[in-house]
Amino acid sequence: NEHPELGYETVGFVDDDIAKHGTYILGCRVIAGCAELPVIVEELEVDEVLLAIPSAGGDTVRSVVEVCEAADVKAKIVPSLIELMNGNVEWRHIRDVRVEDLLRREPVTVNLEEIAAYLRDKRVMVTGGGGSIGSELSRQVASWGPASLVVLDIDETAVFTIDATLREEHPDLNLTPVIADVRDEDSMRRHLDMHRPEIVFHAAAYKHVPLMESHPEEAIRTNVIGTRILARIARESCVERFILISTDKAVNPTSVMGATKRVAEMVLQVESARHQRDNGAAEPTKFMAVRFGNVLASRGSVLPVFQRQIAQGGPVTVTHPDMKRYFMTIPEAVQLVIQAGALGKGGEVFVLDMGEPVRILDLAKDLIRLSGYEPERDISIAFTGLRPGEKLFEELLTPEERLSLSRHERIFVCPFLNGDENLGADPLLDSDNGRCGSVELLLDQLEAAILTHSTNPEKCIADLEQLVPPYKAARQSSPVCSSDASSISPSPSHSGTEMLHAPTT
Repeated sequence: NEHPELGYETVGFVDDDIAKHGTYILGCRVIAGCAELPVIVEELEVDEVLLAIPSAGGDTVRSVVEVCEAADVKAKIVPSLIELMNGNVEWRHIRDVRVEDLLRREPVTVNLEEIAAYLRDKRVMVTGGGGSIGSELSRQVASWGPASLVVLDIDETAVFTIDATLREEHPDLNLTPVIADVRDEDSMRRHLDMHRPEIVFHAAAYKHVPLMESHPEEAIRTNVIGTRILARIARESCVERFILISTDKAVNPTSVMGATKRVAEMVLQVESARHQRDNGAAEPTKFMAVRFGNVLASRGSVLPVFQRQIAQGGPVTVTHPDMKRYFMTIPEAVQLVIQAGALGKGGEVFVLDMGEPVRILDLAKDLIRLSGYEPERDISIAFTGLRPGEKLFEELLTPEERLSLSRHERIFVCPFLNGDENLGADPLLDSDNGRCGSVELLLDQLEAAILTHSTNPEKCIADLEQLVPPYKAARQSSPVCSSDASSISPSPSHSGTEMLHAPTT
């Protein structure tokens, strides 16, 4: 009421705390609880209901939205606590309810001192810095006051966009945008020599499962060889911490993309062991990977596809009625990635707590309703079947991996290659005359074949199966044809690993 420019007139409050009923706040009465909304809406001729609880969880938001739907009144919401904490919006930026609001969890708490200790006044590089994950990593790292920040990506438009954003939000930041390919060893060596990063967040990757099924060489070239090149140079340059963005699709992979990301994890485990062995008293690079799942609203993810299909009048395409995925907002995922970077001692695979799994069919129905339609009555839903490499359910760990708690309640750890304990679930990672089993030899052979173009898709898949025994690849004799081609990027880029899929405990 004190801000008429917002176009709202407050007629009252509802609150489930009975002790507040009948009291007044700034001249407006607390009328009743949320269950009475339908009656209140009709009696007071309410146009909109505003959910003004930034910390409200997804269940609370959903219950209010359902009551508003029953009362035939529109629900709006103030920004979430994480949006307010990141400084992207102000509390008065009232907006429509989004699907991500229905999936809210308790806000992430991070150890500010731990993060500041390894990021503040440090030289930081983010690869894939123009992608959904990479750009958010860049934004959050910038807020910690690094000595310098290098944002590296092969996508010039993405780099231009994040560069402009960061310069506007952090005018004093020592920022360097770099257009480069992580697969180019000479280029990577030149940029690491020039900028001397102390912390590297490696988010550059090919990510789209169906596309990578028909382009296994490119998936290996970027996700495996690119990671190996960068990790090798980082080790030689004594980078302090190297954090790989991974995916739960690396667990018992059924896709080329998942298998290459598992091999990327193995690359870091090998480099971690090699550094500890070769550098002696020198401070080793702490290599670690962070696995997590779907991030909402990223490029190529399911939400933009559903939104486009709804805008066109449907149908909304869902692969299978029972398919489930774990979801997390991009800012929440990145907060936990940065926190995990402070926890690593070297060789770990961190796993983020993704909350409860969400049925994709339910997500589609939620989005249809939030768009003002009724599923099946106004917008139909069509089932298209699983695409090559896809799973109905994602897994957190292989049966052999040992999950333990970290110092953070939402970050779990699979310890590999630490101390004298067993070197992990993969038999290829067992010690063998100072080498990490035969995995280094296999990686050497794979890298040589890829770089000399002396391989083919079938041989690439066979090599992945040898490196990752659980991998059962579906051989494709022709390019993947998807009935939902809109979910596949028309031109694959290295801009982050935005479309990931991962579960939790």
